[in-house]
Amino acid sequence: MLPINTIYCIGRNYVAHIAELNSETPTEPLIFLKPNSSVLAGNVITLPAFSQNVHYETELVVQIGQDCEQIAPENAMSLISAYAVGLDLTARDVQAEVKQKGLPWTKAKAFKGAACLSDWVAADKLPSNSAIEFTLTVNGEPKQHGNTSLMIDSLPFLISYLADLYGLKRGDIVFTGTPAGVGQLHSVDVLELDLHHSLATARFEVA
Repeated sequence: MLPINTIYCIGRNYVAHIAELNSETPTEPLIFLKPNSSVLAGNVITLPAFSQNVHYETELVVQIGQDCEQIAPENAMSLISAYAVGLDLTARDVQAEVKQKGLPWTKAKAFKGAACLSDWVAADKLPSNSAIEFTLTVNGEPKQHGNTSLMIDSLPFLISYLADLYGLKRGDIVFTGTPAGVGQLHSVDVLELDLHHSLATARFEVA
């Protein structure tokens, strides 16, 4: 795995997730950032004291393998060096509060341990021209099932968009959005993630 550089995250990229939160569909990709310090070390999730309602959001995560300032969507997949499945943890109560005030989501999305990742899988191990699937179970119960064919903005489009807008760097990673089924985390929950028929898996426990 490359050292992580910038962490880009895409919000509201699945129609069913937008519906479950009664949110508006964005007219362009909704992008926010997490700091490197938000990456969870180990597999124990500690819920932040400032929130009473932390949600899990399961996402396909891609790693950028080379610097790029501009690239067409039809060539953008060549920038991906690896894939993982991850959790974008969200303090939903805090998010609702800051959204009401028109403030950034940073406190709700970028706290310590808010980015959980499986091991990385080399890009050539996954299909480049067909859908990638990922799942989450909580305490053995299926909760989320994602499929990239259901994304509002496709992987090639997102990579091209980010490169053109910000310039992507080797080691950047992108959380690509969560499907429906998000929910609240509770102490002693066990979360098991699977990337495309067990090419990568991860298990996290809530303290």
